[in-house]
Amino acid sequence: MSLRLSLVTLGVADLDRSRAFYGALGLEPGAASNDHVAFFDMNGVILALYGRTALAADAGVSATGSGFAGVTLAWNLDGEAAVDEAFARALAAGASAVKVPERVFWGGYSGYVADPDGHLWEVAHNPFFPIDAQGVTRLPETSR
Repeated sequence: MSLRLSLVTLGVADLDRSRAFYGALGLEPGAASNDHVAFFDMNGVILALYGRTALAADAGVSATGSGFAGVTLAWNLDGEAAVDEAFARALAAGASAVKVPERVFWGGYSGYVADPDGHLWEVAHNPFFPIDAQGVTRLPETSR
């Protein structure tokens, strides 16, 4: 059995608002979605949206808390222009700008947006992680 990321579930305050936000970014809810949860196929990883309070209760933890949760999600793209376009698209969909895209110390180009619930998304071009023909980011075959 190999460890793999299968599903990312985001706890959200307003499922309809979040469903609309991710829909505006081009994601289509899957057939398993219903009034309580939304599922989006993201090329091998499923993004799920679920009520924050209900998700916390399911995990047996408190739903309260704010600030940096120690997690970011990343959207890797094939160039700086694509990052700028995706960043603008996220803002138009209702994201908040956290850090505008810029060239970064590790040799890439990235910025950060927050979705309507504050979940951080890095919008980046990492020239060291190739994107295959299906649009999936892969680790390089050899180290730098």
